[in-house]
Parts: sequence; structure tokens; C-alpha cells
Amino acid sequence: MSNASNRTIRLHPDDTVIIALADLKEGEIVDGLEGPLIKPVKSGHKIAVVPHAVGDRVIRYGQIIGEATEAISVGDHIHSHNLGMGEHDRDYAFATDLRPAEAPAEIPQFMGYRRPDGRVGTRNYLGILTSVNCSGSVARFIADAAIKSGLLERFPGIDGIVPIVHSTGCGMSGKDEGYDTLFRTLAGYARHPNFAGILMVGLGCEVMQIPDLMGRGRLKDSDTFRYMTIQQSGGTRKTIDKGLAVLEEMAEIAAKAERTPCPASEIILGMQCGGSDGYSGITANPALGRASDLLVGMGATTILSETPEIYGAEHLLTRRAVNEEVGRKLIERVTWWEDYTARNGGEMDNNPSPGNKRGGLTTILEKSLGAVAKGGSAPLSGVYKFAEPIDTHGFVYMDSPGYDPCSVTGQVASGANLIAFTTGRGSVSGYQPTPGIKLATNSDMYQRMSEDMDINCGDIVTDGVTQDDKAREIVDLILRVASGERTKSEQLGFGGVEFVPWQIGAVM
Repeated sequence: MSNASNRTIRLHPDDTVIIALADLKEGEIVDGLEGPLIKPVKSGHKIAVVPHAVGDRVIRYGQIIGEATEAISVGDHIHSHNLGMGEHDRDYAFATDLRPAEAPAEIPQFMGYRRPDGRVGTRNYLGILTSVNCSGSVARFIADAAIKSGLLERFPGIDGIVPIVHSTGCGMSGKDEGYDTLFRTLAGYARHPNFAGILMVGLGCEVMQIPDLMGRGRLKDSDTFRYMTIQQSGGTRKTIDKGLAVLEEMAEIAAKAERTPCPASEIILGMQCGGSDGYSGITANPALGRASDLLVGMGATTILSETPEIYGAEHLLTRRAVNEEVGRKLIERVTWWEDYTARNGGEMDNNPSPGNKRGGLTTILEKSLGAVAKGGSAPLSGVYKFAEPIDTHGFVYMDSPGYDPCSVTGQVASGANLIAFTTGRGSVSGYQPTPGIKLATNSDMYQRMSEDMDINCGDIVTDGVTQDDKAREIVDLILRVASGERTKSEQLGFGGVEFVPWQIGAVM
């Protein structure tokens, strides 16, 4: 808890550091220290409360975040200059810490779109999905033509037209892990309940063949799913004309969709953090974690991802796995990442980013411990590959890179109909067809970027708001957004460039 002066915070009794809650000057006396600060310390950064010899473990959240690389005195600033990764223990203790989420007396409802397959959407878009980069411009031409034709004015029940454009689909193997990952991603978007209708457009000669997507992806040509290739349609202009006619037909059906009461158990929430800072693991992430527990108690599904950013904290999740099999699935993904980064000349400790470090984070262990807080305390019910359809309720994990647009793309493909995104430095991206709620970790950034942020979690520190009260505020907004309230990123028009499939393997 924070001290009386509200200028530092100690997060766990075993911690060997406190966190500055304001910019502190050299020589300043603050609670929690027996002597003065040795150096100035910026807000969000760490201060030693015990001496550390070289090799001593530095503790935050009651967990190891690294080892001292030089002698550290009490009152000294701890950061990249004197803290390194070091070795860390991994006792996975599978399924030994199961704490079921508490169910509320009454399950709340939201107003959603119940689709023919039984799934529920939170938005009512028409989508133009591309199989390959070569059809991307034509997909945008079709969307532009539809908008200029006044289609959205004639059918006001449609939220918009979303061209899904990407940079791959060809110049790749047709039978490796990269192909399978892109295949799952495209198939997931084609089936997403936030789309009332999908037009898939290909070039015709690409590696990612539309007939394969139709067959293996179990997609069916229907009134709400149609496909074409530019080569078979006779070129750009004819494809645009044909695509516009298809959208007109789909719009007739999409506009008839109506919001109806749906239980909160139909929410599938993807949870992300980006542009993290020293406050992320203190305010927004644990508040979102408690919100996740509330939603899981209602029967909803929440998805944690970004495997490189749970590295070093995975043992906290394996303890919560519903059984050893689920826990081992998570460790298999972590092991895959260790091999993946090694064979590509990287390393798992390439995080935190420069912006994260300016915000006070030093090692991936420290960042991961804060990131895992988004997952709350509910049992881990399942582990999925990137863009793999999620077929269970509860708190689950989907493997992904830490790169936010790519990770969100996978969550949406897996079925997420809402995204909650915590940020300390001020990430501003948004997503279509799934709306994203932005949670600011600190009040300074929230005030500076209030047009982009939906909720300020910094008041947990500045105003004494409790984590439980903030969690209820988050859940309330989630239900309102699921019912149609537009988020800040939607109001600003984000979503046009944030579809980023995970590109694994050689570009040939």
C-alpha cells in the first residue's frame, strides 16, 4: 500500500524496492527509507529499501524481477544500469492454486446481436476479407465505392464497412506453421459474430487459395458469406462492380439484425497491455484482472495473451491451471518461444521496450509479473494457439507475440467480441470489427490524452479508489460498449490498419 505522503508505494512486504509515485529529487527524504535518496528518481521507477550485493535478487510484487549487476545502496535508484535478468526459478506446481470465481446472485445482460449460429456480436459490420495482399487495394476500392454510393445512409442499422487488408497470403510455404496460422486467422475473421456479412476477395493465383479456405475452413457460400477472385471476375473494375452488388445484397439482410437481451456469459474479452509503465502492474492491470474475475463469475470468457510478456511469470498461471494437461500446454508454448527467438537470433529478454524503460520497467520478469495481473485469479480453463477458436468459457490463454496489433488480431480471430487494453505511455490504436476499451494506468497520461482513453485507473493511486470499485467501473463500461456505446478509438475512426496477422516463416 502507498505510504502517508502518497509519494512511494511498497507492493508486497517481501519487496526489496519501493516505487516512486512522483518525480523525486536527490537527497529527498521519503517514507520507507531510513536515509535520503542517493539519486533523483522519476515517477514509476524503483528505489532500493535494502542494500544489494552483486548477484542479489531484487524483489517486486513478492517475486524475483532480476539480479543486481553492481552494489546497490539503500535509497539508490534501481534500473537498467544496475539490474539484470539473472536466473529465475520455475516451479510450475500445476493446478495447486485453484480459486473459482464467485458467481453473482444475478447475471447481468447486454444488448447484442444473436447470429444464426448462436454466437453473439457486439457490432454489426459488413466485412471485405482479403486472402492475399494482392487483393488489398481492390477490397478498399469496393469499400470506398459502397460508402460513396450511400449504402450506409440507406441502411443505418449497419455500423460500417471494414476492408480487412494485410501484407501476406503469398510468397510463403503452403504447408508450414506460418500458413496454418494465417489460415486460422482468416477463417476466424470470416466467422466472427461482429460481422453480419463477409465478402472474401482474392487475386486468384496466391498460395492462400480461397477454395482451400472454403473447404478446410468449413466456410459456406451463403447470403451472408460470398467470395470472388479478381482474375476470375475480369479485373479491377469488374471486381469492384461485382463486389458492390454483393454488398448491396448483404446490406439488405444485415440491416434487419436487431440487438436483443443477451447474458453477460456471451462476452468474450481479449485483454491486452501496451506502452506499459511502472504503474501498469499497480493500477490498470490488477483492476482489469479483478474485472476479469467478475466476468468469469458471470460465465463469460476472458483471454490473456502476449507470451513473451508473461515470460518469467508463467508459474503463476500454471498453478491456476484446471489440470496438469492445461498447465503443460502453456509451458509448451513458452518452450516454443524460447526456440523461436533463439533460431531467429533473438532472446526472450528483448523486452521491455525503450518506452517501457522510460516508464520504470527494467527486465522482462518485472514486466511479465505486472502483465499477468490482467488475468486476475480465476482458474486457467484452456490454452490455445494463435487464432485458434476458443471453445470453453472462463479465463483462458491464447499464444501470441507481444506486439499489440498482432496479438489483438489473434484474439479477434479466436472469437473476442470486445478488447480491453491497458496502457501507461499512451497507446492509441483501435480495432475493427471488435471495439477496444482503453484503460490508462496513470492520471497524468489520462489527463494529457483523455480523448483517447476510456477509463482512468490512475485514480487508484491519486484518489484512493479501490481496485474492486475500479473493476466494477470497468465491467459496467464493458456491458455498455457491448450494447453499442462507442469507445474513444471508435469515435476517432481507428481500425483501418490494425489487422496484423502473425507472419511466421520465410518470405519467399
